[in-house]
Amino acid sequence: MNKQIYFLGIGGIGMSALAYYFREQGYKVSGYDLTPSPMTEQLIKDGIAVHFSEDIAWLPPDIEFVVHTPAVSQTHAAYQYFIKQGIPIYKRAEVLGMIAKGHPCIAVAGTHGKTTTTALIAHLLYPERKIMAFIGGISKNLNSNFITQKDFETMVVEADEYDRSFLQLFPTTAIITSIDADHLDIYGKKENMEETFQLFANQIQEGGTLVIHEAMAEKISHPHKVTYGFDPSSNYFADEISFSPNRIRFDLHTPEITFPGMELGIGGKHNLLNALAAIAAIVHEYRRRNIPFDLWQLTTKPSDFQGVKRRFDYIVFRDDFIHIDDYAHHPAEITAFLTSVRQIFPDKKITVIFQPHLYSRTRDFAPQFAQSLALADEIILLDIYPAREEPIEGVTSEWLLSLVPSNHKRLIQKSEFLSCINKEKPELLVTLGAGDIGSMIH
Repeated sequence: MNKQIYFLGIGGIGMSALAYYFREQGYKVSGYDLTPSPMTEQLIKDGIAVHFSEDIAWLPPDIEFVVHTPAVSQTHAAYQYFIKQGIPIYKRAEVLGMIAKGHPCIAVAGTHGKTTTTALIAHLLYPERKIMAFIGGISKNLNSNFITQKDFETMVVEADEYDRSFLQLFPTTAIITSIDADHLDIYGKKENMEETFQLFANQIQEGGTLVIHEAMAEKISHPHKVTYGFDPSSNYFADEISFSPNRIRFDLHTPEITFPGMELGIGGKHNLLNALAAIAAIVHEYRRRNIPFDLWQLTTKPSDFQGVKRRFDYIVFRDDFIHIDDYAHHPAEITAFLTSVRQIFPDKKITVIFQPHLYSRTRDFAPQFAQSLALADEIILLDIYPAREEPIEGVTSEWLLSLVPSNHKRLIQKSEFLSCINKEKPELLVTLGAGDIGSMIH
């Protein structure tokens, strides 16, 4: 097959998974990204051509269609060239919807937790069950964000709420982990987000199941709704919980049976919620299709789950120094993360280095960011990572730092990152953010 698929923004986590999918289908695949990254390096290593110049001379011939991410502006020279040449351009979400159409599909939505939940579902099913999975992060167990097996029986996909992307999906089972205000540049207000999540729930195929966190259950309606959480009123809940740095022990209660002494191979109370959602979704998806499933096996595999890179990710673990890295970039995520860290390490001094992501998000949630960051003992901010945005007057990390209720706070430049850590010698360092801070830590 000589057909060529071109990706504008191929280094994105969702875009790269689609690139691997099309290569598996026999297409020629290539793409552009702004700067080199670990993901683009891996793509190149795997034989996928990537370039970093906007010059259209780099474009390959005979492009059948283009996959585009909003992270790349429509003013980009290649985008304008494709428009003039009449080459079809599809959003990433549209392409994912096309792939998922006609297949049994577990879709994981929510403003927080969806990547870990998606990766855990893939881990629980693979390789015993034939699946195709698109994960919004790198699963440590699989060392990939994409899994495919011949004649797969189930798709597992991360359903992104940004730009209402998840409305391209019509799953047989869906999870909603959380609905916190975010992407207000798209939605305007939280109520509009909730309405869109309801539209997503409405798209679950007839006879399918909505698995939803107990706190959201009253806000989203669905004829077959399954709840999870820590309250015994939930259909799936956990109690008798104990925490260690990279493990959680708990009792799992399902509608039919209790499984005592289960273990999850990663830390953080929020990750236990993700595990409950993953187990409930698998049980109901396979039950709906009358496919026999060994529930006992499902309760042993979480202990082997290693998590996702940049999600409660232990970079260094020594007696004299611990470094945990996380993708958290929303106040609710930072609160959940730092609360879990404090729960696991109650006697250690926590130093956080945070890189705010997007001017609009920083502006919209500045007071909440200030309160969540104050959960650390020492707060260090980097400049705002702009991603797709232009600066907003007055919205800076210096302004955000002024709102943080702490006497132990300061702003540093990226060039000072390493020297700051060497000088401070923190006892427990956490690095947070969805920008390029993750590429700096190693």
